[in-house]
Amino acid sequence: MSNDIFVLAEHLNGKVSDISFEMIGKAKELAPKFGGKAIAILMGRGVKSLAESLGADSVLYVDDPALAQFNPEAYSRALAAVIKDRPPRVVMMGNTSMGMDVGAWVSASTGLPLIAYVNCLNVEGSTLVATSQIYGGKIQAEAIPNGETCIISCLAGAFPADAGKGSSSVEQIASPVSLNDLKVKFVKLIEPEKGDVDITQQPILVSVGRGIGGQENIELAQELAEALGCAVSASRPITDAGWLPKTRQVGKSGLTVKPKVYLALGISGAPEHLEGMRGAELIIAVNTDAKAPIFDVAHYGATCDMLDLLPALTEKVKG
Repeated sequence: MSNDIFVLAEHLNGKVSDISFEMIGKAKELAPKFGGKAIAILMGRGVKSLAESLGADSVLYVDDPALAQFNPEAYSRALAAVIKDRPPRVVMMGNTSMGMDVGAWVSASTGLPLIAYVNCLNVEGSTLVATSQIYGGKIQAEAIPNGETCIISCLAGAFPADAGKGSSSVEQIASPVSLNDLKVKFVKLIEPEKGDVDITQQPILVSVGRGIGGQENIELAQELAEALGCAVSASRPITDAGWLPKTRQVGKSGLTVKPKVYLALGISGAPEHLEGMRGAELIIAVNTDAKAPIFDVAHYGATCDMLDLLPALTEKVKG
């Protein structure tokens, strides 16, 4: 076994995801403490240029026709084979839809322990200590993996991304295991329809959650957004209720946003929502629950009633 840290890099439509750079940066920080290197693993077909954009100590690019599009079975089988051939100390991947598919599969097939929902990683002596955000962010649980090798799935936004950007040497290999007999087949990628507003491009977002109370109160948020010259976004309960379209949803099952200002109104701060907005430059949270997890990431916060605050704030902005 080596002391290297593997990072499974995610990409879609010719773009590497931000969480990949976040994990690579963290791996570069931790790997020397084990006496190893941070090695990014990128899978695909004809996308070596993406591998070259990763700032790891080195990159292993697995090129195979079956990896041209994300297929959980193909990715998992190939990654498990790489781990068997070149056993690392740690395997990092995103706690994303892709990472949850691959992490569980690889853990089950290799017998390696999996620690999920990780938002903090440290090395104490020679021991890896992972902190997971569980129960909607209400509990931070520390875990030490059982065994020398483990799989870690990390929450988006948990680590800075800049340290993971750059370039590095790339080793290209074919899949170390046959992928000709896959039971899971990729059919097509269905992308969501574009809405009337692209919330990913907004410099300011007025985002509402369950604390808004009822659909009739959405208008209060819209009035503030109009006064600020921005758009209204929401957490999943609001879009699930049909009060706003899915194109306004922020979070793991919605969109990732990085505005200059993010107003989180009546949003508790579940990990799935934090994953989509913790990269905002300034986060202002309003929630009557002083223990809401949203305050753990907010730069400023208030526990007043948002329904009292919204009209007053709108009038002040217009003022």
